[in-house]
Amino acid sequence: MPDFNDLTLLPFCVGLTLLGLIGSWAAWRRRGAAAGVRGVAWSLLPVSLYLTGLLELVWDVVRSAVSWVTHLIFSPTVWAGVALFGVSVVLYVVSGVARSRTPKAPKEPKPAKTSGELTTTGPAPASAAPAKAAPSRAKTKAKGGQQDSSEFDEIEDILKRHGIN
Repeated sequence: MPDFNDLTLLPFCVGLTLLGLIGSWAAWRRRGAAAGVRGVAWSLLPVSLYLTGLLELVWDVVRSAVSWVTHLIFSPTVWAGVALFGVSVVLYVVSGVARSRTPKAPKEPKPAKTSGELTTTGPAPASAAPAKAAPSRAKTKAKGGQQDSSEFDEIEDILKRHGIN
């Protein structure tokens, strides 16, 4: 890649700006002031990039990106790495499928402890006792067409299930 220096960049930027200003003047005459002013704004960018030093930065970024892409495309080492990455992804997916197909040993259910029973850690709290299920709305509507319990009754049931009176 060629390396631009100040002697190359300055005339290039001034030339682009002059061409842009000529095009802006033509746009001003044909399409109005808004198009002309927008053209002037775009025309001033090359010189402003040169004066701030950003043009060199942009050139270095483009040159580095092109170098990286050509290195990526033409390097057998990089393609070996890409292939190994693909193999590792496939193996990971296969292990997930194999894991889901492996039969699991059934777990033995633990005996339920009743509240008040003494254990090594002390008596179980009252909230550990199995709670009664609250009647569903479908059942209450099916009974008489009207809802038997209000919203406050449902809240009381929830509080009782959690051991709060």
